[in-house]
Amino acid sequence: MNFVIAAGGTGGHLFPGLAVGEVLIQRGHRVMLIISEKEIDSLATQGRADFRIERVPGVGLQSKSPVAVVKFVLKFRAGLAQVKALYRDFEPQAVLGMGGFTSTAPLLAGRSRKIPTFVHESNAIPGKANKLNARIVARVLLGFAECARYFPAGKCTVTGTPIRTSLANRVDKTTALAAFGLAPGRPTLLVMGGSQGAHGINQSLCNALPALAKQPLQVIHLTGKQDEQMMRESYAKAGITASVAAFCHRMEEAYSAADFAIFRSGAASLTELSHFALPAILIPYPFAAEDHQTFNAKIFERAGAATLLQERETSGETLAQKLLWFLQDPKRLSDMSACSASLAPQKAAERVADTILNTCA
Repeated sequence: MNFVIAAGGTGGHLFPGLAVGEVLIQRGHRVMLIISEKEIDSLATQGRADFRIERVPGVGLQSKSPVAVVKFVLKFRAGLAQVKALYRDFEPQAVLGMGGFTSTAPLLAGRSRKIPTFVHESNAIPGKANKLNARIVARVLLGFAECARYFPAGKCTVTGTPIRTSLANRVDKTTALAAFGLAPGRPTLLVMGGSQGAHGINQSLCNALPALAKQPLQVIHLTGKQDEQMMRESYAKAGITASVAAFCHRMEEAYSAADFAIFRSGAASLTELSHFALPAILIPYPFAAEDHQTFNAKIFERAGAATLLQERETSGETLAQKLLWFLQDPKRLSDMSACSASLAPQKAAERVADTILNTCA
């Protein structure tokens, strides 16, 4: 059968969508992946010949001014017409939206063809787009059970948030460390501010490094393009061994090499951290819709898998204190690792695919 997955705009939408698509392809189906025109989408789907990839401009309503509303309506209509034309050629049997306004036009186009439509909400609190999307789909698939209260009763299925096939298996730790030029036997910190980096986290860590210079610490830091050179110079100045890059296509190696992490708390990132049993310092993106990243982080903090630090409270001093809290108590690190592993969803991509296929049967 033919399936459409609309999953553009952020890594948090795209990577779980890729995971579901990989399962459907493994089962002999064909998948059209609709992504946005953002650079992260092109970067993350580079070389993915197993998918038919189509780019449709993402449309969000930036304000309620008459001019903004008119522009939104015109762009949305153009995007919807583009998607309908794609469907006439591809003839999908079902459509899955992974969240955000990139999903809305593909879901509406699917509904107009009277085929099953689904939306996946990864976060503990849904954004405005998925609250709207939920009204036009057959089923709402959830990453966190806590999110069910925001949707109509009886319409939700808890599947967990899918992770990519490439992350399914852990890489041997020594091999993973060697891939980043790092040595075994030293605590390894993985830092990532989301799919496009995070300047606030990078700057705070820069300021924390002098207090960490004498610690037996090595770092894998995915900075985003903007801060790559700044962070490379900061680690060199502090005398801390670090592998610094804007982006990483080998996340299975990065996760396998790490002992703990500094991360944003998007749902896809948290799912991956739990899959690799990594405890973390979670610094939610402060401008996330409905502050959903804070609610995501609190689930992990309550479970003993992470410690929460708001960006407005984050300085070099507070971040250094949190890192020393990890480094100076190996048992705490081990206990939190076990708690993180307990939150990992089991076969989430397969469960999403099964739900879609059972509906289409």
